Amino acid sequence: MIYLSVLIGLLLCMVALDARFRLFVFHRPLPALLVLLLGTGFFLTWDLAAIGQGIFLHIDSPLMTGVMIAPHLPLEEILFLLFLCYQTMVLATGFAAWRARRRSA
Repeated sequence: MIYLSVLIGLLLCMVALDARFRLFVFHRPLPALLVLLLGTGFFLTWDLAAIGQGIFLHIDSPLMTGVMIAPHLPLEEILFLLFLCYQTMVLATGFAAWRARRRSA
């Protein structure tokens, strides 16, 4: 449960940064949500392929909820992939905004 709580907290921090500086979802909601959906879907497909080949295996941990979406695919993995995509886009758009502001100054 701790890992799920950490992931939710990190996602909320990304949402707060995004909302404050209007970087990604709060700048252009529809395209941003589509990018998040496609990015998360891509990595989820990647994970499922790796699970199918026996590359990724789930090992029980007291830090996790134990909720499995599919064999060897814990609930936390989907939230991690969503966080990974959201963080990447907030960092990329934040860096672009910072660079544009720096050039105009």
